[in-house]
Amino acid sequence: MKTLNSMPILLMSIITLINLASYGQTYKIVGTDATSCYDNYSTITCPLTSSDAFYGQFSGLNSPNYQDNGDGTVLDLVTGLMWQSSPDINGNNNGIITEFDALRWDYILLRLDELNSTNYGGYNDWRIPTIKQLYSLSNYKGNAPREGVVSTAGLNPFIDTTFFPFEWGRNEDSISYVYMLDVKYASSTISKDKSYYNSYSLYGMNFADGRILGYQLTPTEIFNFQKFMFIAVRGNLLYGSNDFVDNGDLTITDKATGLMWSKDDSKFGMQWQDALAWAQTQNSSNYCGYSDWRLPNAKELQSIVDYDRSPISTQSASIDSIFNISTITSEAGTVDWPYFWTSTTQATYNGSVYEGKSALYVAFGRASGWAKGAVLTYFTYCDLDCTGAVRSEVKTGSNYGVNMGVDLQGNPIYSSNPRGDNQGEIARLNNYVRLVRNDNNSIGIGANQNFNDVKIYPNPTTEKIQISGIENAQIEIYNSLGQAISGFSILNSDVIVDLTNYSSGIYIVKISKGNEMIVKKIIKK
Repeated sequence: MKTLNSMPILLMSIITLINLASYGQTYKIVGTDATSCYDNYSTITCPLTSSDAFYGQFSGLNSPNYQDNGDGTVLDLVTGLMWQSSPDINGNNNGIITEFDALRWDYILLRLDELNSTNYGGYNDWRIPTIKQLYSLSNYKGNAPREGVVSTAGLNPFIDTTFFPFEWGRNEDSISYVYMLDVKYASSTISKDKSYYNSYSLYGMNFADGRILGYQLTPTEIFNFQKFMFIAVRGNLLYGSNDFVDNGDLTITDKATGLMWSKDDSKFGMQWQDALAWAQTQNSSNYCGYSDWRLPNAKELQSIVDYDRSPISTQSASIDSIFNISTITSEAGTVDWPYFWTSTTQATYNGSVYEGKSALYVAFGRASGWAKGAVLTYFTYCDLDCTGAVRSEVKTGSNYGVNMGVDLQGNPIYSSNPRGDNQGEIARLNNYVRLVRNDNNSIGIGANQNFNDVKIYPNPTTEKIQISGIENAQIEIYNSLGQAISGFSILNSDVIVDLTNYSSGIYIVKISKGNEMIVKKIIKK
């Protein structure tokens, strides 16, 4: 029997498309990379037990892992996608990206042709990423500037700038940052419904504030042509495609991601802290036979949006019909579908203090807002940012935003995120929950060796654990944030792992052998 008193942190193995296919996970969700936990306002020490307030802020098991190829391309070792590293821009910007360097949609199509015709990076199969592929690059170590912040000092975008160069949006003088939040990257995903301005919208990922919105494609009396940053992608054509299976027990497994979802949602709305706690309440009752449900992080929840379904084109929520979803009455008195909380905080910076007042949510119905035309004096309810948007809202309170004016009936209009004089987002603090857990069966039960024979004990433990029933395997240990903290190989059937120096809390042990894998939870007291 071998004892490991110290376990070096190892780099994650390179995951190729062959590996992805063999695991059955063609749509592996990259973790958010968030390293901080938050209460309703600011950072806190990460809660360790399910009874602690704000427990369950999960960053994901698959930490981001990139490889710079040295030729203007970056390989994502988790997803198998290869990216153009620097955004394509309009003209020579001398290293400075301004609001006016971004590209119109029709110009992006031309630039894509140029990339392929010149074999950029040695390849001619570049494409515009779907919104799910583009969102895989989001990184929630970032922080968005609060209103009134005009300096980039202390700010971090929502993308890994070690591999993907980023500039905050500047206005035409290339100096001031009036448009610092206007750094939206184009996807190939177009809305199924027209907006209030009678235009289809292109879904874009804003790496300046960590949100997905729909942007009008054609000019209107309010908007000129929208402009986007653009990075091309190639490889793993299946990334973003779900493979749902109804398990017949009110759970849905996505074989493409290795996640299991609750078929039903919470059926009522709640504020963010209550949403985190509600997941633990369901665990205490062994909901659907499991006790490791959690509130999904933003990237997990966005993975089940169905952008081919929408309130008008299919008269449904933007989610596969295999799921049950509650209906609500909208602010306009019409039938709609809820916003759903994620466990991911949208961190912000006010120029002196980092804050965590807002959490991300996904709109499976209309991403509602108020809008008016140039000649109108009242606001109209509409799907402002397009169903399937990922937006943010304050976690608690009763203040539903800024009074912007009145609607057609003369009722006051409030917006949590007013955008000038013509539109603003509708605030909802009581949002719904759809639970998620890791589905061990969907990510491999050993064909050559029965993974059910694998034992980890004692569990809970105060010092050490013993792993038995498996040989010639790779072991990885993750903390409750989903961060890999240790990795090692075992040759023999029994191995003892010393956890004495680990903090109390919940840890995940991932055991891999060949093309098979299983995940187990342990508790360190």
